[in-house]
Amino acid sequence: EVQLVESGGGLVQPGGSLKLSCVASGFTITYVYMSWVRQAPGKELEWLSSINSADGTTYYSESVKGRFTISRDNAKNTVYLQMNGLKSEDTAVYYCGISPPRITRMSYRGLGTQVTVSS
Repeated sequence: EVQLVESGGGLVQPGGSLKLSCVASGFTITYVYMSWVRQAPGKELEWLSSINSADGTTYYSESVKGRFTISRDNAKNTVYLQMNGLKSEDTAVYYCGISPPRITRMSYRGLGTQVTVSS
């Protein structure tokens, strides 16, 4: 059974950092593109970043490029999203899942982790 469990969200002040984790089970991340998307209140899902877990190639949306970094640990079957320079507009529920770059529809997706950026 495919499972994805996100963690690491929370409340952070503007300019702060958080590192999200996504532990995958039931499949090996090496064989797929892993992605992060988010959904802010009242807004549609927004694709943020993807990684080709086999060779480490990364992709970013313009809204997070230079601030967020996606990475993976294949031995732990885990994908990460390091978020720096957080802004209030980054407040959203963040999901990881299986999807190619720039696609919000995921084959499988976790339940998400809340990130709130506020002073």
